[in-house]
Amino acid sequence: MTVWVRSPPPLLLLLLLLLLPSMREVRAQVENRVIFLPGTFQNVSVSQNETVQAVVSRISPEAAFITLQFHTQHRNVTLSYTRLPGLGLSVTAVDSGLLSTLQPGVTSLSLFLSTLDSDTVAGTGVILPFSGADPVPGACNIEFNLDMDPNVYVHYNLYETTIRFAPANLGYERGDTPPPCDESTEPTTRWRLHYDIYQYFLPENDLLESSLFSGIQAMADTQGMMENGKWVLTLLSTDMSMAVFNSIPGQGVIYSVVVRDPLLNTSASYVPVHTYACSFASTLDGCETLELFCMGFSFAAFFFFVLITRTTDLTYDLRLALSAVIGVVGGVLLVMSWWRFGSVMVCVVVVGLMLGFLIASTVLFTPLGDIEVFRNSDVVFWVTFCCFMIIVPLFFVRWPREGNIITCGVVGGYAVILAVNAYIYTSLSYITLNILKRLHNNIFSAVFTDVPFQTIDYIMITVWVVLGVSGIVLQLYRERSRPFFPPSPYLMWLQERERRRTNVLDPSHHFAPLPNRLLARARQLTRRMEPAGEHTPLLL
Repeated sequence: MTVWVRSPPPLLLLLLLLLLPSMREVRAQVENRVIFLPGTFQNVSVSQNETVQAVVSRISPEAAFITLQFHTQHRNVTLSYTRLPGLGLSVTAVDSGLLSTLQPGVTSLSLFLSTLDSDTVAGTGVILPFSGADPVPGACNIEFNLDMDPNVYVHYNLYETTIRFAPANLGYERGDTPPPCDESTEPTTRWRLHYDIYQYFLPENDLLESSLFSGIQAMADTQGMMENGKWVLTLLSTDMSMAVFNSIPGQGVIYSVVVRDPLLNTSASYVPVHTYACSFASTLDGCETLELFCMGFSFAAFFFFVLITRTTDLTYDLRLALSAVIGVVGGVLLVMSWWRFGSVMVCVVVVGLMLGFLIASTVLFTPLGDIEVFRNSDVVFWVTFCCFMIIVPLFFVRWPREGNIITCGVVGGYAVILAVNAYIYTSLSYITLNILKRLHNNIFSAVFTDVPFQTIDYIMITVWVVLGVSGIVLQLYRERSRPFFPPSPYLMWLQERERRRTNVLDPSHHFAPLPNRLLARARQLTRRMEPAGEHTPLLL
């Protein structure tokens, strides 16, 4: 028996073909739907030309507003209120966040993630709820694109890293009208709010994405910032909403802001932001190849580098090459001043200033350097620095040998630390780099120069101390019976020549002049030697 199967009409086939892309789109949207629970981190991957719907559920009725923050390591992601991002409705960054106020009865809402990057971008996000008594981060924004902007914006260069954020407003319950931002400065307005700036250092020399995400999770909310972060300063509402820090290329740092209402004793956190002060994509300021000006050059090279940096627009490589050349010239001149003229004072002053520079840099590298008077006044800073620097050569005038040996031990040990830093990052290199930055940049004085101190730094300090102490002890032992300072070779040669010329009892007095000795030696080499024959010794 033959069974005939009737084919569908052409109109039905056409309708199915038209509906198939829509069905696929609906299926894709379902697959790209991620549910966020308040306070729980969620890892999300976003591909190009893909929109991920972030669904926030189980919102507490006590919550008046929420923030969704999303973080990647170095690729931008767009976080928006609508499926199609628009101006004033979205933010694009590696650390992005949106604030949503809640209406009565709302227990869930949706936000959207997308990226223009050709590669799949992985990140981590979290939803944080806040009550009506908590301040609203960024609710009085007049500088950035969003109406309410809880983000912290970071910008960096070789010298400094700057963070900015929008002022907050007082909290309010669901359905209430927000308090005005700038009608008055009374204590009943947002002008009573305080802003605490926190800093969190990631592990040194660690560019792993997992390390960053662990740090973000530790600093995401107010409690985590206070427990894990380092408080840097507190800004009042009358201050500019910005802070400036020292740039540490290759060192991951997380910055965050906590806004506090001192009257109600409540607080809320902005979206944390991170930076490595370098680029993962650029070869100029890449995170794998960082600039390092090593103080292995001489006294002249250091000051010449500072001079041409402040007065010219030459490239870094050219400045470094010229500084090396001038450093060689300065080193030769210093040696010649001792070799030719026997000038001990010049050597003592230069060596003492080098050790004084390192001691002054070390003292101001400690928290003493972040005292308000040093940050607000360049005059006070440089006068204090010069006082530390000049005191050292004064001691070297009395004890030149000991001073030179101590300088070789201390500065030589630090040179080893800088050499190790070329391969393994250590914060000790910023003992001198911070001074260089302040010499080159007029506004670097306002920068907070905190650096992380971790295991590798304590190891390097131990190495520095061991090298310095062992070098000093060994040299003092070897030089204990020698003159306090090596005499000039040229002056010693002059004295020896004069002694040979006047002392007829000295056998060297009867030597023929050097030209005659050389001529006689040449004649011996060209003259044919005659056989001497047999010789019989004389018998006494």
